[in-house]
Amino acid sequence: MSSQAEAVGRELTRYGLVVVVGWIGLMKFTGYEAEGIRPFVANSPLTSWAYGLMSVRGFSAVLGVVEVTIALLIAARPFSPRVSALGSALAVGMFLTTLSFLVTTPGVWEPSLGGFPALSAVPGQFLIKDLALLGISLWTLGEAWRVSDQIR
Repeated sequence: MSSQAEAVGRELTRYGLVVVVGWIGLMKFTGYEAEGIRPFVANSPLTSWAYGLMSVRGFSAVLGVVEVTIALLIAARPFSPRVSALGSALAVGMFLTTLSFLVTTPGVWEPSLGGFPALSAVPGQFLIKDLALLGISLWTLGEAWRVSDQIR
């Protein structure tokens, strides 16, 4: 029973990550999501330059293409563990970037509770979930990489 639970958990972990990244990526094509990510992008030294090159909607759409691509790469695990490992590595970079928004986005720390370490509901609690997604991405990277090494 425990090995069955572990097997189901393993698949749910990988393909849950695929659904989350893919779904959020598809949302990037909406005006709602483009405006929703604006404060994160605009306040980050890692991403704010993008608005000088393209519009808010344009950058959001590019990000959507990247996120959907990452999801598809991770999902390719049964066919190509190496491709899946690449997608997972890209997801690690993506989640490291979004976690950096904890430091650069105004309003992350709840002032009515004394600031750090009290997270605001939005954007603080919205961002902290990416810590778990980073861990999942690292696990899928390691697992797919290990399997691709065994196939060679």
